[in-house]
Amino acid sequence: MGKQRSSQRKNAAMLDSDDTDSVSSSSTIPSDHVMASAVEDMQLDKESVLDQSLDALYEKRGSTREKALADIIEVFSSSLPHEFVEKKFATLLHQCLNSVKKGSAKEISLASHAIGLLALTAGTGEKAQEILEESVSPFSEALRSRSEASKIASLLDGLAVIAFVGGNEPEETEKCMHIMWQVVHPKLGPNVVATKPSPGMITAVVSAWSFLLTTMDGKTLDPKSWQESVSYFSTLLEKDDRSVRIAAGEALALIYEMGNLEKFCGSSKVTSDSSTNGDLSSRDVNYIHGLRAKVLNQVRDLSAEAGGKGSAKKDLNNQRNTFRDILEFLEDGYAPETSVKIGGESLTTTTWSQLIQLNFIKKFLSGGFVKHMQENELLHEVFNFTPKKKLLSGTDRVSGTDKRMYKSPNSILNKARTQFLNKQRMMSQDRNAGHYASGFGED
Repeated sequence: MGKQRSSQRKNAAMLDSDDTDSVSSSSTIPSDHVMASAVEDMQLDKESVLDQSLDALYEKRGSTREKALADIIEVFSSSLPHEFVEKKFATLLHQCLNSVKKGSAKEISLASHAIGLLALTAGTGEKAQEILEESVSPFSEALRSRSEASKIASLLDGLAVIAFVGGNEPEETEKCMHIMWQVVHPKLGPNVVATKPSPGMITAVVSAWSFLLTTMDGKTLDPKSWQESVSYFSTLLEKDDRSVRIAAGEALALIYEMGNLEKFCGSSKVTSDSSTNGDLSSRDVNYIHGLRAKVLNQVRDLSAEAGGKGSAKKDLNNQRNTFRDILEFLEDGYAPETSVKIGGESLTTTTWSQLIQLNFIKKFLSGGFVKHMQENELLHEVFNFTPKKKLLSGTDRVSGTDKRMYKSPNSILNKARTQFLNKQRMMSQDRNAGHYASGFGED
C-alpha cells in the first residue's frame, strides 16, 4: 500500500459541536412554535441590518460607511442572505465598489472583503461573473497605490475570491493573477521610483496568487508570463520573514504537484539543439535540474532550522512542520493529509491544492467558515463535502411548506465550473509518487 505518511497532520479540529446536530425527541409543539418564531425574528433582524447598512453606504461621513460595511460583513459571514442578494445584489455591489474607488484605507479593506463575501454567497453564475467584470478595474487601480499593507492584503484576498468564484475562463483568472504579481513586480514608468514591498504584502500576494493557481489547467498558462516565478519563490525562501518563506514554499509545492516546473521556467518550447521534437534542450534540462537541487536543499535546511535570536517558537515550529511536509512531498511524493471536523463530518485534504484552497477560505471567512461550510452549495462542490444531515428543526415541522430553499438559477450550467476545480485538485493523486522523487533524486 506504499509508505505510511509520517507527515500526516493530526489537526482534525472540532469546529462545531455534535450537540447541534440533533433535536430532543421530547420536544413539544409549543416549543416548536417558539423556535420557529425565534428563527424568523433572527432572519428579519439580519435583513433589517442589511437594509439599514445599505442605506448608510450613501452617507457622506466615512466612519458611517465603515460601520455599515462592518455590519454587512458580519451578516454575510454568519448567514447566507440569498433573498437579499436576489433583490439588491447590484445596488450593494456598486456601493461597495464606490467605497473601493473613493474610501479610506479602512473603508477599502472592508468593502473588498464584503464584495468577496457577496461573490461566495451568490455562487457561480451571472452574478459572480458581473462581480468579477465590474471589480477588476477598481481593484487593480486601488492595488497600484501600494499604501497600507492591510489594505493591499484585503484587496488581494477579495480579488482572489471574486476570481475564484466568477472566473469561468482561464484568461480571466490569469489576468487577476497578473494584477497580483504586479504588486511585487510593478511596471515602472520613467518617473516612478520603485518601493520595496513589505513582508506582509509579499505573503498576501503569494498566498492569493497560489489560491488562484489551484484553479488553473497548467496547459493554458502562458510560460513567458511566469518563467521567473519559480526562481522568485526560491529567493523568497531565503528571506528573514517566516510567513514569506511558508507562502513561497507552499507555492513551489503546488507548482511541482501540478507537474509544470518546465512550463513555469519558460523552457517548454522547442529549441535548435533539442534532440527530438518537443524535448527540452540540454541547457534547459541542466537549468531545471539545478533549480530543483537548489529548492530541495533550501527546503531541507528550513525543515531543520534552529531558532534564531528573538524568533517566536510558534513561528519556528510552523515553519519546520510546513517544510518537513514539503520535503517529504519533494522526496517521496506524499502530500500532507489534513482533516477538519465540521458538524460531525470530516473535510479531508490529500493534496497541496486542496490544502491551499482550504486554508485560504478558512482565513477569508474566519468565524463564518463553519456556517458557510454547512450551508454554502458552492463550497460543498468545491471541497466535495457533504454536511451531516440534521434532523428537521421545529421551523421545518411547523412551516415546512413555506420554507424557501435557495437554488442558484444557474446551478446546472455552472456546476461544471466547480467540478473542474475538484478535478484540478485531484489530478495529482493519479500521478505516481515516484514522479516527484525521481525529478529531485537525479540531482
